[in-house]
Amino acid sequence: MSLIPPFTEETARQKVKKAQDLWNARDPEACAKAYTPDSIWRNRDHFFTGTAAIKAFLDEKWAKEHNYRLRKELFAFTADRIAVQFWYEYQDAHDGMKWKRCYGLEDWTFAPDGRMRKRQMSGNDVLIEEGERWFREGVDVNAVEIGEEHW
Repeated sequence: MSLIPPFTEETARQKVKKAQDLWNARDPEACAKAYTPDSIWRNRDHFFTGTAAIKAFLDEKWAKEHNYRLRKELFAFTADRIAVQFWYEYQDAHDGMKWKRCYGLEDWTFAPDGRMRKRQMSGNDVLIEEGERWFREGVDVNAVEIGEEHW
């Protein structure tokens, strides 16, 4: 099944999970290939353009965010856009390896070839204790029950 626009609900969900798997592999070079050379990004308070900047951003991100585990879920879609809700957990190398969870939303716009040409991300980090973690080693992030209060 093709994961290029126009999306159906099924292909939009597949596209979201493919992105989730790509990011969970934490390979900045492979991730950057999923975006157009002129892809526009806003990630929290960072604004940048292009795959070289995306790769540099991801290199820095995963140098800071150890034991990163992410879940993405389809929120809404149109022919060439997808909105995603996400949750990820990580240990913050810049904050004494404390566990944190980020909650957020992304808005994606795709080029006709299926690569992302725009990504806008808003997220908030919350400090969590070890016992509050959802995405422990060996846990399928897709199987974790996330209550409505976190959606």
